[in-house]
Order: sequence, then structure tokens, then C-alpha cells
Amino acid sequence: MSKRSLQASAEGIRKAKQAFKRKGWTQEYLAAEVGLETRQSIWKFFTGKPIDRHVFNDICSALELDISEISQQLDEGNLSLERHEYNPLDIESLVQKLRSVCEDRIQTQCGILHLLDIARPIYLNDIYIDIDVCEEIPRKQWLEIDNLQKLSFDNISASSRQEYQKEIGGLAAITKYPKIILLGKVGAGKTTFLQSVALSCAQGNFQPNHLAIFINLKSFAEDVKDFHQLSLVQYVHNFWMNCEISETELSTVLLHGRALVLLDGLDEIIGDNYNRIFNKIRTFINKFYKNKVIISCRSILHDSSFHGFTEVEIADFNKLKITEFVNKWFLSVVQNSPVTSQILTNKFMHKLELIENIHILELCRTPLLLIFCCLLFQSATDFPSGNFEFYKQALNILLVRWDEIKGISDRQFTPNLSLLDKVKLLSRIAASSFYEGDYFITETKLQQIITDYLLEQSNIKTDTDALEMESQKIIKIIELQHGLLIERARGIYSFSHLIFQQYFTAKEIVTHTDSQTLQNFVARLCDHRWYQVFLFSISMIKSADNLLKLIKQKIDHLAVNNIKLYRFLQWVERKSYQISSIYERASVRAFYYTIALPPEHPLACNQDLAITLEHQFTGGLSIELAIDLALIHALAVSLTMTADIFFARLSALNLALDLKHLLIDDRCLHTSLQYLKHQLPSATQGRESLKNWWFANGQAWTEELRNLMINYRQLGLNWQFNQQDLQDLQQYWNANKLLIDCLKCTRNISPSLRSHLETTLFLAGEIELDG
Repeated sequence: MSKRSLQASAEGIRKAKQAFKRKGWTQEYLAAEVGLETRQSIWKFFTGKPIDRHVFNDICSALELDISEISQQLDEGNLSLERHEYNPLDIESLVQKLRSVCEDRIQTQCGILHLLDIARPIYLNDIYIDIDVCEEIPRKQWLEIDNLQKLSFDNISASSRQEYQKEIGGLAAITKYPKIILLGKVGAGKTTFLQSVALSCAQGNFQPNHLAIFINLKSFAEDVKDFHQLSLVQYVHNFWMNCEISETELSTVLLHGRALVLLDGLDEIIGDNYNRIFNKIRTFINKFYKNKVIISCRSILHDSSFHGFTEVEIADFNKLKITEFVNKWFLSVVQNSPVTSQILTNKFMHKLELIENIHILELCRTPLLLIFCCLLFQSATDFPSGNFEFYKQALNILLVRWDEIKGISDRQFTPNLSLLDKVKLLSRIAASSFYEGDYFITETKLQQIITDYLLEQSNIKTDTDALEMESQKIIKIIELQHGLLIERARGIYSFSHLIFQQYFTAKEIVTHTDSQTLQNFVARLCDHRWYQVFLFSISMIKSADNLLKLIKQKIDHLAVNNIKLYRFLQWVERKSYQISSIYERASVRAFYYTIALPPEHPLACNQDLAITLEHQFTGGLSIELAIDLALIHALAVSLTMTADIFFARLSALNLALDLKHLLIDDRCLHTSLQYLKHQLPSATQGRESLKNWWFANGQAWTEELRNLMINYRQLGLNWQFNQQDLQDLQQYWNANKLLIDCLKCTRNISPSLRSHLETTLFLAGEIELDG
């Protein structure tokens, strides 16, 4: 009587795999061909396990094989691996054989990338940049918040960050440590790095005497969902089925520690399946303990530890790595010539290092967000001037799109917390800490904020202890899934970037636009930390009228609260009316505001705002403005002159007084200036003589120049500003600049209010606004 089960012989498996390869099928397709709901019997067939006779016959028939040539008796079996011994020469030959037959498969598996919003695949070697890793994980250290405040993570220089975190090359870390947990925030390049390692190994450039095995753990978890008994070794063997490798050969290489095992995405194994997959991985590692193993994960999973593993974390890109990546981007992705790519790279880096783009530079230290910046830059060869949409899209990548690309469902992480809930929570956390002047926040305070939020939700249970436990879980999930909260030290968190904290703070403010909230907000108008929050808020708010009115009132109060500033603004207004009306009055006021400041003041003669308000200034000044600017320059040269430098600066002073080309229609002023100029000694008198002259006469001569300017041009008054006055002048200018920038950011403002605000810039006195 024939047996109910059959299994394939070693020779039969070889022939079956050849036939399977010729067909070009997948195991799922073959299972469907023979009427099976799952592929469990298929992998048993190809691994020499017993299966039902009729299924065995159907598989052979589908593959057009002779059953008698494929089957064997159940009691024949192969020699067990444990009894099969290899000498060193055999092992070397076996490793090289497997490397040879698997190279093409690894090239296909790891050699190409699918980048954000790029329609075609990109070869990894064309775009990849070697990464560095940090051997000391900051979140593992016990530090006080005061210590962290000294290390401003958004503004710390790359060199300081490198010194603080002790970085080494990624490949150097693999060489140094046999077993590694590779940590990294969202989009840090963990998968790409492991693919690069696998590719370098397969091509003989790294660990050439090892077999590279790259496994996507999310795919592994999904593929073995219905095959509970399938081991990691069997999974790898099935994956390489068409490479004509036996499971015995693969296991032999692993037992001898000659594999470089790369397990990617431990954090992507979600839900009930996690413990089972984790145990399979741990069983594999314990059994084949001699191999090099690297496991990548977005963050530390506190309930998951592997014995003997060293944790390292992918370091942020420094400017050199950003430059190298951008050049490869324009060369390989945009497909420019080498010369054009270098030109665009230089322009990219020049723009990136401008002070107004400091937050974009910080985002570019993360590869995923660097790709986003490259995409935007390549279309306009500049970064967007409207920051709100830029950062909104960057956050959308971290909150939504990257998980969609990776095939991860938001509900897998937080089934009871929607995306909207996360945004509201992040907004509350951001505003709560930012109002208190904190970049860092303790885990205890975070838990309290989240617990309070959950208590407000009608559909959430009200057991406080349970909510506190839930809040701790939510903190870890937001860090793990989106990377927007970062544990900087034990129990101390911050937002991954200051700009994101400012964005979410603004979102919290515009969600509650009652009078008290807006008043509290506008009270921070002169705090430079809130500048970006104001711009974000103006961009988000549905109607900006009330907020802009409050800002204008605050600016007017700044002027009224300092009598010297108030009188100075009155002079600015009077002076502006002496100028012909070819310019906007506000731009003329901005012009005189800065040229009348003491020469040592940082704003002295700064015309940025005047040019912003009146673009005609870039094409040349009117005669009146040019005369006043030249006279102010001459006075500044005199006021900053000392006896010691008079010899070297005398020619500059003479040149500053030579205004004949400007004073054709004002002979009196020209004559008076020439008279003053003739009072100056000749440069031929010698250094010591000139020094003595200025020491004796310089102050009186300068005052005579000042009086001349006051009499002829009402210019050069000595306002006798003290230190507080100078600070108030700076604050007033900053506040007007903020108002101008706010007006540029929003369209949600009534035309009449916009006109009113634009025409009353740098005007003294309280302006009554319609309530």
C-alpha cells in the first residue's frame, strides 16, 4: 500500500527548483495553480519536507516533472547538519560559492532605492553617502536640564556636536562591534545604510569572506503570518530558492559564523505578531551566535533587548555630507552634467547657510528631509520664502507620508489616538513648554500634559492611573513612529527641531483665538524667540485682523513708553515730509530711522527695511536722500576718529566731505562744507603733527560739522541715547520688521487694515484702530 505522504529527494529538489526557475513563478502563484489557499505546502515541497501525496503529485504536474524522479522514501532523509562536518577549506569554498550565486539577488534586493517623490528607481551607489554613528547614546545619559540648555541642539555647531557624541564611521562600527543595534530617527538612513553594507559585502568591498544576508523584518513578519513553524533560516532559504542553495549549505555557513546578517526595521513589526517574530529572531541569533548581526530600529524598544549587542545611533549629516549628497542628487537624480551639478550644489549650500535659512539647514541634517529640500530647490533654485507651507509639508512627511511609503498603518501604533489627536497633543506640549521658555521638558511633565488631554476626551476612560500609563506609552510611540519628540537624556525630552516646536506652538495659539490668548501672545512681541511663532500664527489664522491690530497697538505703546524714542520718531516723521513724494512715506521714515542712529549702533544706516518697503531705493536714491546719507557718513567718520588714526583716516574724511556732485543746487551748503574741509591740516604735516592737531581740535571741528548739518538739513542731532534707549530703538525696529513680515505672510486681512498698517509704519503716537 502506498504511503499517504511524499517528500522530494535532494536531487529532486534541485530539478524542481530548476523547473520553478524556468517557469518564472512565485510560490503564491504555484500554490494557486495547484488549488492551495496558502503556500505552506509549497515551501515544504522545496525544502524536502513530507506533504500529502496528491499535493506532491499536483506540484510535480504543474512543474512538468516526473514524480518518480523527484520523490524519495520518508526514511531516507539527509544527513543531519550536526553530523556533517566541513574542513576549513570546504567552508571557504562554500562561502565563496554562496556569495557567487547570491550576488545578483542581493544586487536586485539592495542595489536600488525608491526616493521620495521620484518616479524612477535610483541606483544606491549613485546617491549613497557614508554615514557616521554615535557610540554614546545621549538618551542613555543622566543629565540635568541645565546641562542640556548649554547644548542648544538646534544651533550647536556640527563640530561641537561631533565632539559631544563621539562619532565614528558606520563601517568602522561594524568592524569594531560584532553585534549592533543600529538606532536612528525617522528618515535617518537606517535601511539605506544596511542595503549599502549588503551590497558592499556582496561586491567584495567589505567583509569579502562573509555571506551578506539582508532581511526586511516587516516583510518577514507578514510572510510568516500563516506559517508559524517557519524559522528565519528557512525564510532566507526560501527567499534564495532560485539561487540553488540548499538549506544545509546555508545553515553550515551560519554555524561557522561566516554570515553578515542585516535585519532591517525591528520597529516596523507591530501588534500581536511582534512577540512571535521577536522570539524567532532571538532564537536565530542564539543558535548562530558566531555571525556578525546588525539590527536597525527607529528607537530603543525598552522591552526588547538582545544579549551582547552594542547600541549605536546614526549621526546627523554635517555640512560636508550635505554638500556631497546634494552634488550626487543633481548629478544622478536630476541628471545634470558634472559642471552644472557642482554649480547648483554651490548655490544650494550658499543659500542654505544664509541666516534666514538656519532652520532649513538643521532639517537638512536628516537625509529624508534633505531629499525634500533638494526636491523644492531643484524647481526654483532657491528655498521657499513662505516658510509656513514648507514646514507644513516637512511635518506631513514625518507624520503621514513616510509611514505610508513604508507601508505602516497609523492605527497599528495608536489604535485609540487619531492623527488629529496627535497634532493637538503636540501643539499643547509645544505651547506649554514654549510659554515657559523651555526647549526641554521632563517625562513627568509630558505625562501630565497628555493625561490632562486624555481626560478631556469624552470617549476616553477616566481612570487616572491607567491614563498615566497610557500617556507614557504615547510618548514612546510619538518618538518611535514620527521622531518629533526626542529623548535627549534620561527622562528629558525636546522636539526634534526647535522650528517644529514653534510651529506647533503657533497651531495651539490659533486654535484658541480668544482675546486673552491673543493678548498673552502679543505680550511676547519683543522676545526674539517668538518671531517665527508670530509668522506661523499669521499664516495659519483664518482672519488676521484682530491679531495684527494688537501687534500694531503694542508697537505704538513701545514708542509712547520711551519719551526719547517718541521724540525721535516725531523728528523722523517731520524729516520724511521734507522729501519729495516719489517714495512711500513709510520707506522714507525707515530710511531716516537708521541713518540718524549713533554710528556704533548695529542698525546704523541699515536700509534693509527701507528697501523692502520701497524697491526704488535699489536703483539709486533721490538727491535729498543721497545728500543726507553722505553727510551722515561724514559725521560718522568724524565721530569714530581718534588722534592715533587721524593720519591714516584723513584722506577718507576729505573724501567724505567732497559732495560737489550732490550740491550743485545748494551752493551755500557746499561752500560751508568746503570751509570746514579747508580747516583740516594737510596730510604732508606728518603723523605726530596730525595726531596733535586732532587731539586739540577734533572734537570742536566735529561739533561744527554737526551744527552745519542741523542748520542746513535738520540732520545729525545728538539724541544722547543711553543704553536702555538704544535697546528700545532696536526693539521698536524689530517689532516693525515683524509686522512687515507678517503682512507678507498672510492674505487673510481686510484691504483697509492692510493699507492702514502699511502707511503708519514708523509713525509716533497711538493710532486708533477700529475695534
